[in-house]
Amino acid sequence: MSRVAKKPITLPKGVDCQIGADVITVKGPKGTLKLPPISGVKVAMDNGMLTCAANEGTDDKFAGTARALLANVVKGVSEGYERKLELVGVGYRAQMQGKSLNLSLGFSHPVVFAAPEGVTIETPTQTEILIKGADKQRVGETAAKIRAFRPPEPYKGKGVRYAGERITLKEAKKA
Repeated sequence: MSRVAKKPITLPKGVDCQIGADVITVKGPKGTLKLPPISGVKVAMDNGMLTCAANEGTDDKFAGTARALLANVVKGVSEGYERKLELVGVGYRAQMQGKSLNLSLGFSHPVVFAAPEGVTIETPTQTEILIKGADKQRVGETAAKIRAFRPPEPYKGKGVRYAGERITLKEAKKA
């Protein structure tokens, strides 16, 4: 069996898990997330611990994946996930207007991005964007969509980048 799948998931205080035939529901202080069951994997709960194991007579290739997805859901409803973006460039700005993010990225028009359901976007400063939510995939996907409006270019490094991302700059053309 997978080493990842052998590790049990401890449910923190305030997190409740319901294992049904067609869906696994996890409720916590940050919200409720549902995970469809992965075929060939059996999820069991006892004494506040979740365990994943392959069904009898099936291949165990998805047991580790199911455990990782379930651990992400449990962490999401208890702590939540966040992703930070930085805007680098002269005149590049971000500000929230209601539920939509208004970006000035050097285009002739402002870029307006509506926050998806279950994700909150904050702008602590004009050049920082903070994306928070319980669903790890939705938070990462939202950050990637915002970054895709103006990805960092390789000559000056201008654009929208993840916090801490290193951009390898190319050397300019020599005359």
